[in-house]
Amino acid sequence: MTIVGAGPGDVELITLKAIKALENADVVFYDALVNEELLQYATKAEIVFVGKRLGCHAYTQDQINELIVSMANRYGHVVRLKGGDPFIFGRGSEEIEYVERFGIATEVVPGISSALGVPASVGISLTQRQIAESFWVITGTTSNHELSKDVNLASKSNATVVILMGMHKLGEIISIYQENRTDDLPIAIIQNGTKNTEQKVVGTISTISKLVLENKISSPAIIVIGEVVKNTSGLTSYFQEQKVKNLSR
Repeated sequence: MTIVGAGPGDVELITLKAIKALENADVVFYDALVNEELLQYATKAEIVFVGKRLGCHAYTQDQINELIVSMANRYGHVVRLKGGDPFIFGRGSEEIEYVERFGIATEVVPGISSALGVPASVGISLTQRQIAESFWVITGTTSNHELSKDVNLASKSNATVVILMGMHKLGEIISIYQENRTDDLPIAIIQNGTKNTEQKVVGTISTISKLVLENKISSPAIIVIGEVVKNTSGLTSYFQEQKVKNLSR
């Protein structure tokens, strides 16, 4: 069994090794965030959708684990195709641990995580020199369906913060930053990053909720918070406009 990272969405961002794995697959199990155009490389494989979205699961995780073992024993090479990188909130290690109990050999093909690839694709440097010395990547929703407590810790630092799966917790995130930082801290939200359907909004902690509603931004999206957003080429117009408005008052 090979666990393959499909990258953030753009089909051209998948690796050559991932394509070879798909070409050699007998069965492919793919997730909801995978660009289905990638399935064209799996020319001889049986294709099975096992995606999970909030409130809607094609299969439970336990069922997916059992299917992988069953199909591997029955057909041969199973490819588990996951969006982004399988080890960044992708439960890849859990699936490997389960499969190896049955003596099935495993391999991992890393992918470009949306946490890194999506900000880069719109020009956001997570560690821009003299602005950010580090960055956090945090899940917005834990296994208990709660906001990660790490968001509170991260909001007290000067680090760039990238939050995945956080749109349903945006109100909580904003409240935490208003308490620990400042209302004018820059924030960007990118929906369907790197895809043709990509949409993005850029604002501040105090304005982002309104911008999300006006532009109908929803999941899947990533949230990037920090001064690097303000200094990103091509995304500075919002802050320049706000500066002019403030000066004219």
